[in-house]
Amino acid sequence: MNMNTPRVAIVGATGAVGVEILSCLETRNFPLASLKLLASHRSAGKQVAFRGEMLTVQELTADSFGDVDIALFAAGGDISREYAPIAGAAGCVVVDNSSAFRQDPDVPLVVPEINADAAFNHPRNIIANPNCTTIITLMALYPLHLKFGLKTIVASSYQAVSGSGQHGITELENQVRALVDGHPVEIKTYPRQIAFNVLPQIDKFADNGYTKEELKMLNEGRKIMNLPELNVTCTCVRVPVYRSHSISCIAQFEKPVDVEGARSCYDGMPGVELMDDVANNVWPTPLDSTNGDTCYVGRIRKDLAIDNALNLWVVGDQVRKGAALNAVQIAELLVKGK
Repeated sequence: MNMNTPRVAIVGATGAVGVEILSCLETRNFPLASLKLLASHRSAGKQVAFRGEMLTVQELTADSFGDVDIALFAAGGDISREYAPIAGAAGCVVVDNSSAFRQDPDVPLVVPEINADAAFNHPRNIIANPNCTTIITLMALYPLHLKFGLKTIVASSYQAVSGSGQHGITELENQVRALVDGHPVEIKTYPRQIAFNVLPQIDKFADNGYTKEELKMLNEGRKIMNLPELNVTCTCVRVPVYRSHSISCIAQFEKPVDVEGARSCYDGMPGVELMDDVANNVWPTPLDSTNGDTCYVGRIRKDLAIDNALNLWVVGDQVRKGAALNAVQIAELLVKGK
């Protein structure tokens, strides 16, 4: 194994996140000895362009990982649960985009800008990529935590339909077209009409009334930031936007906070930029982050009801930083070493 120029595989190479991982590897000049594209038998044989060459997608099997050093998984939880342990046992380090291993105590959950060192302690040879909404939210809150000490998060997310994959995009497109043409909408992907509507449910409901998506923010935030007592509550909402998630946050801190001090926390922080000039209508929207690698923070203000608390708004591309880019950044950590 040579981690300076590793042999890399993408599992789920033809899906939305897999395609974006391929793009990140190319645009970031990731050092490669070889690249293997793996997918289901339905996609096997497809040709994919990469660095001026055409690569052939291969069918994923249990024998796919003998000549792979790093495998970037983007094929969903069922595939990860079946094949990630096989890859790990073969000596390959897995970076998994699914939720399958995020709460496993032997699997680090990593956002490189926040807890990079955790990536080097992976006894199962599996590193988990966090949920997209968690990543984007913590990119905004971690710089503030370093100065003020994060205590409580109250969040509401506004999540794009591409978070549901191509089915979500197609459903929004078809419903908008039907409504404009005066036809009834067809509902397949979501429980209710998504066009010109917002849906306060993402994933299944747990017994406590929260959805699985909302509980991810709680459990993952605590693990990534190593704050087991962090208070988190959130509502996750699907909105008729094609790409990029937005999150409205109330964050309470251990220390007194001020707006200017909060803004200064973002100076020089990688991956996150301040976009906050309300006098000139400057605040971030999903379009600002779409197809980009930066999370944008704005609308920073003191909370009027809670002591030592700030309100803010953050946007980020959930397919890039929320998934593909974060996975590639983890792989870059493995290449660079501690």
